[in-house]
Amino acid sequence: MDYNIKEVSDRLRACREAMEVTPEYMAERTQVSVEDYLAHENGERDLSLSFMNNCAEALGMELIALLTGQSPRLTKYSIVRNGEGLQIERRERFEYHHLAYMFKNKCLEPMLVTAPYLEEQQNAPIKMSSHEGQEFDYILSGQMKFIINGHVEILGPGDALYLDSTNPHGMIAVGGEDCTFIAILVS
Repeated sequence: MDYNIKEVSDRLRACREAMEVTPEYMAERTQVSVEDYLAHENGERDLSLSFMNNCAEALGMELIALLTGQSPRLTKYSIVRNGEGLQIERRERFEYHHLAYMFKNKCLEPMLVTAPYLEEQQNAPIKMSSHEGQEFDYILSGQMKFIINGHVEILGPGDALYLDSTNPHGMIAVGGEDCTFIAILVS
């Protein structure tokens, strides 16, 4: 199952308006300026997972419902077969597959992520972000350069990172190949 960024932006606006929530409130809850929030809502800015998760929480809805327009309905267990996770479209070229998208009332968001190795990123500043909650990343293949609150770490297969996501952090694949890892976001 895939989704379209423009559809998600439109859905975000429609939900916010239906719930009579102001852009100012959403900007505060997503930790961006009102102008940045409206640019996200208009499909002009990257819809990061952390941003979308914060929007879903502010609107009292499931992240998956905001992304797809469908509400998760499974409550006992959920199985996602190899290659069948919900593909989450991103502008920064990371490939995300949500691994529990049909489970209702999740307390965490598990993702299989592939970060592409891009030569042009190797000497450029790494884009930083921060969001509410905590994050766990476990490297399956390749190498990842993480910057967390100014500290630089290189992780490889079998390495794990747990962080307070309110600290500025960013990452790129290094070592000449794509990096695949499990990311678990906890609100």
